[in-house]
Amino acid sequence: MAEPGARLLHHLWLSPFCRKVRVCLAEKGLDFTLRTEKVWERRPEFLVLNPAGEVPVLIEPDGTIIADSDAICAYLDEAYGDPQRPLFGSTPLIGAEARRLVAWFDRKFDREVTQHLVEQKIMKRFLGLGEPDSGAIRAGKANIRTHLDYVGYLTDRRKWLAGDEFTLADIAAAAHLSTIDYLGDVAWEDYPVAKDWYARIKSRPSFRAILTDSIPGAPPPKHYADLDF
Repeated sequence: MAEPGARLLHHLWLSPFCRKVRVCLAEKGLDFTLRTEKVWERRPEFLVLNPAGEVPVLIEPDGTIIADSDAICAYLDEAYGDPQRPLFGSTPLIGAEARRLVAWFDRKFDREVTQHLVEQKIMKRFLGLGEPDSGAIRAGKANIRTHLDYVGYLTDRRKWLAGDEFTLADIAAAAHLSTIDYLGDVAWEDYPVAKDWYARIKSRPSFRAILTDSIPGAPPPKHYADLDF
Protein backbone atom coordinates (compact mmCIF):
# COMPACT_ATOMS: atom_id res chain seq x y z
CA MET A 1 0.00 0.00 0.00
CA ALA A 2 1.18 3.49 -0.80
CA GLU A 3 1.41 5.91 2.09
CA PRO A 4 -0.96 8.89 2.03
CA GLY A 5 0.47 11.50 -0.28
CA ALA A 6 2.80 9.02 -2.01
CA ARG A 7 3.05 8.73 -5.78
CA LEU A 8 1.49 5.44 -6.94
CA LEU A 9 1.82 3.58 -10.22
CA HIS A 10 -0.66 0.83 -11.10
CA HIS A 11 1.24 -1.57 -13.33
CA LEU A 12 1.91 -5.09 -14.57
CA TRP A 13 5.43 -6.48 -14.36
CA LEU A 14 5.90 -7.42 -18.03
CA SER A 15 3.94 -4.55 -19.56
CA PRO A 16 6.44 -2.57 -21.65
CA PHE A 17 4.19 0.47 -21.32
CA CYS A 18 4.42 0.31 -17.54
CA ARG A 19 8.16 -0.24 -17.74
CA LYS A 20 8.46 2.84 -19.94
CA VAL A 21 6.76 4.94 -17.26
CA ARG A 22 8.85 3.41 -14.47
CA VAL A 23 12.07 4.38 -16.24
CA CYS A 24 10.76 7.88 -16.94
CA LEU A 25 9.90 8.35 -13.28
CA ALA A 26 13.37 7.18 -12.31
CA GLU A 27 15.01 9.46 -14.90
CA LYS A 28 13.17 12.35 -13.28
CA GLY A 29 14.33 11.25 -9.82
CA LEU A 30 10.75 10.82 -8.58
CA ASP A 31 9.93 8.35 -5.80
CA PHE A 32 6.93 6.11 -6.39
CA THR A 33 5.25 2.96 -5.16
CA LEU A 34 4.23 0.12 -7.46
CA ARG A 35 0.87 -1.61 -7.23
CA THR A 36 0.27 -4.67 -9.40
CA GLU A 37 -3.08 -4.38 -11.13
CA LYS A 38 -4.65 -7.57 -12.51
CA VAL A 39 -6.51 -5.78 -15.27
CA TRP A 40 -8.37 -8.93 -16.30
CA GLU A 41 -10.26 -8.80 -13.00
CA ARG A 42 -11.69 -5.39 -13.98
CA ARG A 43 -11.92 -4.14 -10.43
CA PRO A 44 -14.61 -1.43 -10.14
CA GLU A 45 -12.22 0.68 -8.05
CA PHE A 46 -9.62 0.56 -10.81
CA LEU A 47 -12.14 1.26 -13.58
CA VAL A 48 -12.98 4.48 -11.77
CA LEU A 49 -9.33 5.48 -12.20
CA ASN A 50 -9.19 4.45 -15.86
CA PRO A 51 -12.43 3.40 -17.59
CA ALA A 52 -10.31 1.82 -20.33
CA GLY A 53 -9.24 -0.78 -17.75
CA GLU A 54 -5.60 -0.58 -18.79
CA VAL A 55 -2.27 0.06 -17.08
CA PRO A 56 -0.25 2.12 -16.46
CA VAL A 57 -2.15 4.57 -14.29
CA LEU A 58 -0.23 7.14 -12.27
CA ILE A 59 -1.66 8.78 -9.17
CA GLU A 60 0.23 11.87 -8.09
CA PRO A 61 0.71 12.79 -4.40
CA ASP A 62 -2.08 15.37 -4.70
CA GLY A 63 -4.48 12.73 -6.05
CA THR A 64 -4.21 13.71 -9.72
CA ILE A 65 -4.79 10.68 -11.98
CA ILE A 66 -3.04 10.25 -15.32
CA ALA A 67 -3.62 7.21 -17.53
CA ASP A 68 -1.89 5.95 -20.72
CA SER A 69 1.88 5.68 -20.99
CA ASP A 70 2.27 8.39 -23.63
CA ALA A 71 0.17 10.83 -21.63
CA ILE A 72 2.05 10.02 -18.43
CA CYS A 73 5.50 10.43 -20.00
CA ALA A 74 4.55 13.72 -21.65
CA TYR A 75 3.13 14.94 -18.35
CA LEU A 76 6.27 13.97 -16.44
CA ASP A 77 8.49 15.75 -18.93
CA GLU A 78 6.42 18.93 -18.71
CA ALA A 79 5.73 18.87 -14.98
CA TYR A 80 9.22 17.83 -13.91
CA GLY A 81 11.20 19.09 -16.87
CA ASP A 82 14.99 19.20 -16.86
CA PRO A 83 16.20 21.64 -19.52
CA GLN A 84 19.45 19.69 -19.71
CA ARG A 85 17.76 16.31 -20.23
CA PRO A 86 14.34 16.61 -21.86
CA LEU A 87 12.75 13.25 -22.62
CA PHE A 88 11.94 14.36 -26.15
CA GLY A 89 15.30 15.91 -26.99
CA SER A 90 16.58 19.45 -27.22
CA THR A 91 15.36 20.29 -30.72
CA PRO A 92 12.05 19.86 -32.59
CA LEU A 93 13.72 17.52 -35.09
CA ILE A 94 15.09 15.22 -32.38
CA GLY A 95 11.67 15.33 -30.70
CA ALA A 96 9.93 14.33 -33.93
CA GLU A 97 12.31 11.41 -34.45
CA ALA A 98 11.96 10.33 -30.80
CA ARG A 99 8.15 10.31 -31.12
CA ARG A 100 8.37 8.33 -34.36
CA LEU A 101 10.45 5.65 -32.71
CA VAL A 102 8.28 5.54 -29.60
CA ALA A 103 5.34 4.84 -31.93
CA TRP A 104 7.43 2.21 -33.77
CA PHE A 105 8.02 0.21 -30.61
CA ASP A 106 4.71 0.85 -28.87
CA ARG A 107 2.73 -0.11 -31.97
CA LYS A 108 4.73 -2.13 -34.48
CA PHE A 109 7.08 -3.96 -32.12
CA ASP A 110 4.27 -4.56 -29.64
CA ARG A 111 1.99 -5.97 -32.33
CA GLU A 112 4.64 -8.10 -34.06
CA VAL A 113 6.70 -9.31 -31.10
CA THR A 114 5.56 -8.43 -27.57
CA GLN A 115 1.97 -9.54 -27.93
CA HIS A 116 2.99 -12.85 -29.49
CA LEU A 117 5.60 -13.77 -26.89
CA VAL A 118 4.44 -12.23 -23.61
CA GLU A 119 0.78 -13.07 -24.08
CA GLN A 120 1.47 -16.62 -25.17
CA LYS A 121 4.24 -17.47 -22.69
CA ILE A 122 3.08 -15.57 -19.60
CA MET A 123 -0.47 -14.26 -19.79
CA LYS A 124 -2.03 -17.52 -20.96
CA ARG A 125 -0.49 -19.29 -17.96
CA PHE A 126 -1.77 -16.75 -15.43
CA LEU A 127 -5.22 -16.58 -16.99
CA GLY A 128 -5.57 -20.33 -17.44
CA LEU A 129 -6.22 -20.00 -21.18
CA GLY A 130 -4.60 -23.24 -22.20
CA GLU A 131 -1.36 -24.07 -23.93
CA PRO A 132 0.66 -21.38 -25.71
CA ASP A 133 0.17 -21.08 -29.47
CA SER A 134 3.44 -22.35 -30.93
CA GLY A 135 2.74 -20.61 -34.22
CA ALA A 136 2.38 -17.24 -32.51
CA ILE A 137 5.61 -17.82 -30.58
CA ARG A 138 7.48 -18.70 -33.77
CA ALA A 139 6.13 -15.56 -35.43
CA GLY A 140 7.25 -13.39 -32.51
CA LYS A 141 10.74 -14.88 -32.52
CA ALA A 142 11.02 -14.41 -36.28
CA ASN A 143 9.75 -10.83 -36.19
CA ILE A 144 12.19 -9.72 -33.52
CA ARG A 145 15.08 -10.24 -35.93
CA THR A 146 13.90 -7.39 -38.15
CA HIS A 147 13.58 -5.08 -35.18
CA LEU A 148 17.03 -5.94 -33.82
CA ASP A 149 18.49 -5.31 -37.26
CA TYR A 150 16.79 -1.91 -37.23
CA VAL A 151 18.09 -1.07 -33.75
CA GLY A 152 21.57 -2.03 -34.92
CA TYR A 153 21.21 0.03 -38.09
CA LEU A 154 20.20 3.12 -36.12
CA THR A 155 22.72 2.84 -33.31
CA ASP A 156 25.55 2.12 -35.73
CA ARG A 157 24.94 5.61 -37.15
CA ARG A 158 24.02 7.56 -34.01
CA LYS A 159 24.86 7.36 -30.32
CA TRP A 160 21.24 6.87 -29.27
CA LEU A 161 18.17 5.95 -31.24
CA ALA A 162 17.01 9.51 -31.87
CA GLY A 163 20.50 10.92 -32.34
CA ASP A 164 23.19 12.13 -29.97
CA GLU A 165 20.80 12.49 -27.02
CA PHE A 166 19.17 9.90 -24.79
CA THR A 167 15.40 10.29 -25.23
CA LEU A 168 12.09 8.56 -24.70
CA ALA A 169 12.83 6.59 -27.87
CA ASP A 170 15.56 4.69 -26.03
CA ILE A 171 13.30 4.16 -23.02
CA ALA A 172 10.43 2.80 -25.10
CA ALA A 173 12.67 0.52 -27.15
CA ALA A 174 14.44 -0.83 -24.06
CA ALA A 175 11.13 -1.31 -22.24
CA HIS A 176 9.88 -3.61 -24.99
CA LEU A 177 13.16 -5.44 -25.47
CA SER A 178 13.53 -5.96 -21.72
CA THR A 179 10.22 -7.85 -21.58
CA ILE A 180 11.39 -10.17 -24.36
CA ASP A 181 14.82 -10.50 -22.77
CA TYR A 182 13.08 -11.52 -19.53
CA LEU A 183 11.68 -14.48 -21.47
CA GLY A 184 15.12 -15.31 -22.85
CA ASP A 185 14.04 -14.74 -26.44
CA VAL A 186 16.65 -12.20 -27.59
CA ALA A 187 19.65 -13.68 -29.39
CA TRP A 188 21.94 -10.80 -28.47
CA GLU A 189 25.06 -12.57 -29.73
CA ASP A 190 23.71 -12.23 -33.29
CA TYR A 191 23.21 -8.48 -32.96
CA PRO A 192 26.38 -6.99 -31.39
CA VAL A 193 25.55 -3.35 -32.21
CA ALA A 194 22.07 -3.58 -30.71
CA LYS A 195 23.58 -5.44 -27.77
CA ASP A 196 26.06 -2.64 -27.12
CA TRP A 197 23.24 -0.08 -27.13
CA TYR A 198 21.14 -2.18 -24.74
CA ALA A 199 24.13 -2.68 -22.43
CA ARG A 200 24.40 1.10 -22.11
CA ILE A 201 20.69 1.29 -21.26
CA LYS A 202 21.07 -1.45 -18.63
CA SER A 203 23.88 0.52 -17.01
CA ARG A 204 21.72 3.60 -16.42
CA PRO A 205 20.60 3.96 -12.77
CA SER A 206 17.02 4.52 -13.96
CA PHE A 207 16.94 1.00 -15.42
CA ARG A 208 18.26 -0.88 -12.40
CA ALA A 209 14.84 -1.56 -10.84
CA ILE A 210 13.63 -3.12 -14.10
CA LEU A 211 16.50 -5.61 -13.89
CA THR A 212 15.45 -6.74 -10.41
CA ASP A 213 11.98 -7.81 -11.53
CA SER A 214 11.18 -11.45 -10.93
CA ILE A 215 7.74 -12.97 -11.42
CA PRO A 216 6.97 -15.84 -9.01
CA GLY A 217 7.08 -19.09 -10.94
CA ALA A 218 8.63 -17.44 -14.00
CA PRO A 219 12.10 -16.13 -13.13
CA PRO A 220 14.24 -14.46 -15.82
CA PRO A 221 17.36 -16.05 -17.34
CA LYS A 222 20.65 -15.46 -15.53
CA HIS A 223 21.94 -12.91 -18.02
CA TYR A 224 18.85 -10.69 -17.63
CA ALA A 225 20.26 -8.57 -14.78
CA ASP A 226 23.90 -8.93 -15.84
CA LEU A 227 25.19 -5.55 -17.01
CA ASP A 228 27.86 -7.32 -19.06
CA PHE A 229 25.45 -10.00 -20.34
